Amino acid sequence: MTQPLIRQILDYGNRANPYPLYAKLRETPVLHDGHGTYVIGAYWEILSLLHDPRVSSDRRKRTVKDIYGLTEEGSEDSTLPTPFLRLDPPEHDRLRTITNRSFGPPHSPRRVLEMRSELELIVSGLIDGIEDTGRIDLVEQFSYPFPVTAICRLLGVPRGDETRFHTWADTLAASLDPMPGEDPAERNRRTREAQLQLGGYLAELIEERRSRPGDDMLSELANDSGADDPLSTIEAITTAALLLIAGHETTVNLITNGMLTLLRNPQILRRLADDPGLVPRIVEELLRYEPPVQLLPNRTAVADIDMGDVTIPRGSALWLVLGSGNRDPRRFADPDRFDPERGDNQHLGFGSGIHICFGAPLARQETQLALSHLARRLHNPRLLEDPPPYRHNAVLRGPRHLPIACDDIRP
Repeated sequence: MTQPLIRQILDYGNRANPYPLYAKLRETPVLHDGHGTYVIGAYWEILSLLHDPRVSSDRRKRTVKDIYGLTEEGSEDSTLPTPFLRLDPPEHDRLRTITNRSFGPPHSPRRVLEMRSELELIVSGLIDGIEDTGRIDLVEQFSYPFPVTAICRLLGVPRGDETRFHTWADTLAASLDPMPGEDPAERNRRTREAQLQLGGYLAELIEERRSRPGDDMLSELANDSGADDPLSTIEAITTAALLLIAGHETTVNLITNGMLTLLRNPQILRRLADDPGLVPRIVEELLRYEPPVQLLPNRTAVADIDMGDVTIPRGSALWLVLGSGNRDPRRFADPDRFDPERGDNQHLGFGSGIHICFGAPLARQETQLALSHLARRLHNPRLLEDPPPYRHNAVLRGPRHLPIACDDIRP
């Protein structure tokens, strides 16, 4: 018996290539599953809903039960308060505005840019550490450790404590990608323990930075006297934890999906090796072609919304399938072709509206550095498995491992 389309999209067997299913999804402007979930896959409809004040990011406003078990960053039984990612105005606006003072324009316009030399050192060190060029797991050896180390440096975590951060990140990342046959109670126990340990560590670090501030983001979060209503300690902890998990997990996928796509398009990989100036356009096309977040399952209608011939009732679950919108032929010509020369590439890779990805500037810079260095330094890189094994998570889609080989590592 054929599964309903929504179940096919979630089926792990289709994880390596969900795009033919997305084409079917776009044939129906609004797909209703019959249980209170409405799925939208067309570009213009998704963009409209991302800017619609009748759409909430607070799952507590939903009146239907989640029968699919999808979660995003931070589970409902988290030991930390809800991050601003899953709040609505005015709470969302207050927390995001204060956090942005420490992260980017206008108050800290050069923070990400000034990390570039340090990020390059991290990238170079990881590539230098590759010993067996006959089999490299790019996820384990490069694209996973790089972003979490970058987040540690951004926050100002002492170098000696970075190993502990990596351990907590491993545990929390595993909670987002449950494996078949895994005991959910044991996974939840490990997740809560990691959250408590991470929260306790951050609380101590924040108190230390209040008395002895440094030139790092955590010090600014702890001491921002420019805000009318500064972050409390628990709000600073929650924000720092959000940066660790949300920023890390999406960048892992973006780098890994990016290298996989370039290895499948060797002519573009060779061009990048010769001309690093191509990398910004390559990354923007990757965000369209293979976005690290495939769908947003946590939106809720807080009023009746008419879309075409369908009325989405208040309290219903909304799934916005970004990966489908990015391949919509009504918006992008020849959408299934990877084309870094594409013009007017207003993709949905980082979302849009008030919840547009907070860490986009850092993710862009990390991915640009990662791909340009890999392209230049790996001599004759090639895939060992295609498709590679994917993560089970349908929201944060990317390879769990990416086995590749190369002839040698260039200096």
